[in-house]
Amino acid sequence: MSSAHLEADVPLSEHEQKLLEQIERALVDDDPKFASTVRTGDHRIKARRKLQIGVLLIVLGLAGLVAGVAWSVPLGVLAFLVAFGGAVLGVLNYKAATGAVETGPVASGTSGRPGGASSTKPRRQPLKGRLEERFRRRYDQ
Repeated sequence: MSSAHLEADVPLSEHEQKLLEQIERALVDDDPKFASTVRTGDHRIKARRKLQIGVLLIVLGLAGLVAGVAWSVPLGVLAFLVAFGGAVLGVLNYKAATGAVETGPVASGTSGRPGGASSTKPRRQPLKGRLEERFRRRYDQ
């Protein structure tokens, strides 16, 4: 069972809205720097925007690369750099944009669930771990 983050918009009662406004005012009065940091909004929105810009740069870069092949080498090189920059921007913001959670390695025989319940499906070792294990076996022979 996955532990997906679920969000639901629940309307607040009038009393709860007043309490929330009082808390916000008190926060701004006590620590304005922290309040401005918190007020900046959801970081996923910014990451999604960067991801979209990255995809757009990749598309523009590939189009420029085709044009560069037809017209001039410097245009092709510049277009490649634009596409590469878009790919880097997209890769760096993918996890934050999608809300993906990176799970660490889990000890054998346990799952990520409380109580250490045994998993029905064995977890596959990450690629890096498999490659390191393969290298160790070859080196030991």
